[in-house]
Amino acid sequence: METTPAIHIRDLVKRYAPAGKDSGTGKLALGGVSFDVPRGQVFGLLGPNGAGKSTLINTLAGLVTKTEGTIAIWGHDIDQDRRNAKASIGIVPQEVVFDPFFTPFEVLEIQAGLYGVPKARRRSMELLDAVHLADKAHAYARSLSGGMRRRLLIAKAMVHNPPVLVLDEPTAGVDVELRRQLWDLVRRLNGEGVTVVLTTHYLEEAEELCDRIAIINHGRLITNQPTRELVNMAREKVVVLTLDRAIDAAPQHDLFHRSVMIGDRQIEISYDKDMTNAGQVMALVQQLGLGIVDVTTREADLEDVFVTLTSSRAPSDIAVDAE
Repeated sequence: METTPAIHIRDLVKRYAPAGKDSGTGKLALGGVSFDVPRGQVFGLLGPNGAGKSTLINTLAGLVTKTEGTIAIWGHDIDQDRRNAKASIGIVPQEVVFDPFFTPFEVLEIQAGLYGVPKARRRSMELLDAVHLADKAHAYARSLSGGMRRRLLIAKAMVHNPPVLVLDEPTAGVDVELRRQLWDLVRRLNGEGVTVVLTTHYLEEAEELCDRIAIINHGRLITNQPTRELVNMAREKVVVLTLDRAIDAAPQHDLFHRSVMIGDRQIEISYDKDMTNAGQVMALVQQLGLGIVDVTTREADLEDVFVTLTSSRAPSDIAVDAE
């Protein structure tokens, strides 16, 4: 069984040097990041704005030169075997940019030519069919909707049949229906053996699609775990109480992590489920003279874990990444 990871990153450092100065004096965008992306998985790369995600992806794509560290893609070192490393990865960027005077078919044919794919081995129509754009093959790209253009970007990244596909915020700004279509496409590609690296701001999306999730913040890796283990880190539970009358401020107690008003008669209280339970929380609220007419509870999810893990202050030497 093949054990070489799809992507191998060790001690990756990127320091942006000030104009006219030595790179050793610049601000860090990535401060020694190390992780592996296992083959055959959907791997989530998460982090708040400015965390370093775009710098990392642009380094994989060859658009940013790393300062230190090693990267191998499908076993090919990006410095020692750049040609094969580049052939092993497809990048779908955030920005949707096309020449408006080319058709989708022409876009894929040109991209395949840039990768040196012989005409006899090109799969332009097959790829357009896979992303449900076969009927638009010969329409001008400018006539495509935003969602169609995003699907065309995915097809464009696959023209050289790479085993690794990086999707950088693929569902940003799209509607719910299109998001679900793109989720289905990701699952289908992964089912066909493609290793997918997904960056997203939608934590529901990461929880739904990813087998494993790495989170970076301020240029440093703060966790890398299977998705279910990461979600299980959450010890917090949330209870929403509807009261029998309006109140001006949410009740507070040492056992409450957070207690806030979400309506003049509704309060949301979060608490550590290892320290107390919903019944005790309700009893504490009632002891304050408040009547409860309805209650709902929910377990903490990936969003709660994400907020907890990324709430620390930035190290002074880490630059804000433009993302």
